[in-house]
Amino acid sequence: MNLTPTPLQERVIAIDMMRGFALLGIFIANMLLFHTPFYYIDPYSWFTVPADKEAFRWIDIFVQASFYPLFSMLFGYGLAMQHRKTVERGISFTPLAVRRLSVLLLFGMFHAFFVWSGDILITYAITGFALFGLLKLSAKWLTAIAAVLFGIGQAILVGLAFFVSKIPSFDMAYVDITKIESSIAAYANGSWGEIFVQRAGDWFYANQPIILPLMILSTILPFTMIGAAAAKAKLIERTGEKLTFWIVTSIVSFGIGFALKMLPYIGGADLLTVTVQDSIGGPFVAVGYGALIALLCQIPLFRVVLRPVARAGRMSFTTYLMQSIIATLIFYSYGLGLYGKVDVATGTWLAVGIFVIQVIFAELWFMKFKYGPFEWVWRKMTYGKLPTN
Repeated sequence: MNLTPTPLQERVIAIDMMRGFALLGIFIANMLLFHTPFYYIDPYSWFTVPADKEAFRWIDIFVQASFYPLFSMLFGYGLAMQHRKTVERGISFTPLAVRRLSVLLLFGMFHAFFVWSGDILITYAITGFALFGLLKLSAKWLTAIAAVLFGIGQAILVGLAFFVSKIPSFDMAYVDITKIESSIAAYANGSWGEIFVQRAGDWFYANQPIILPLMILSTILPFTMIGAAAAKAKLIERTGEKLTFWIVTSIVSFGIGFALKMLPYIGGADLLTVTVQDSIGGPFVAVGYGALIALLCQIPLFRVVLRPVARAGRMSFTTYLMQSIIATLIFYSYGLGLYGKVDVATGTWLAVGIFVIQVIFAELWFMKFKYGPFEWVWRKMTYGKLPTN
């Protein structure tokens, strides 16, 4: 492998490349929620067809909980880069950040209640408000605080999982048949109003008063802080200077991450092993993926061949929202009504196929325009004027 330092403008491609691959991984994982009442099942016992079990195993080990941490780190990386640029220009960052994050929150609320219940934009907006007040800290302090928050949060989660799993009456394989039937009835055959009610119920189920704050404090916020710390050190831009760091990071992260991700398939799938797998194993694998992409972006052929993936990552806001719009049109009753009728493997390949189309669209779009469609609207709502393309 010919790993050589690249000019600054080329190195930044690695950031968009990471975003692009993260969006693909997130879409593959989210596809289970788009076509199946995934909130209310135990996937380790629900899937009985061999092909479904194998497809889920692949997603569970290599994809699930392994790409949203990477995207969260990139969110922090981007916010820190914006902070640095505004400071260099002598502009106050706080008003700009408040406007941008407020618009993001509005988009998230619309997305969550009118498009798809699995929205993450609300969480990112809330986390962003917490993060931009910390951006004046040094990279070392950001990393240290993130480590403490993550460590305490995971200790609480793993501890709760351990004690709950010891309760004799607890059954992880329990499924809520009533909610499963309600989901299928609404999404596959219901009216728009029935889908709205079901969607809102699903969002509140997934973001209960205890779950959402704990998720932000123990996972999303620490990940964004790590990303911000990396941005302050310009680690991605300086990959060519830090090859040893990135190689060691990739090997160690993959080694620890995949060992933990395999736990449910080695020691049995119970609440403890699944919690450790997702909450700790997933982030380690995410760091490994990020490090690997950073290294591969030092290879000119890789940058050229997969530049379209970076284009999709460059319009990450549009890519993410369009994935929800397209998927719900395929699975919900106001579209093709295929909810509950697609197996895991088909859903996975469908996600890949849609992403390929998005990559082609992004490549064509940026031949003429400077910003993605939804990025253009975001900037207009933030700055109050039309951005130039």
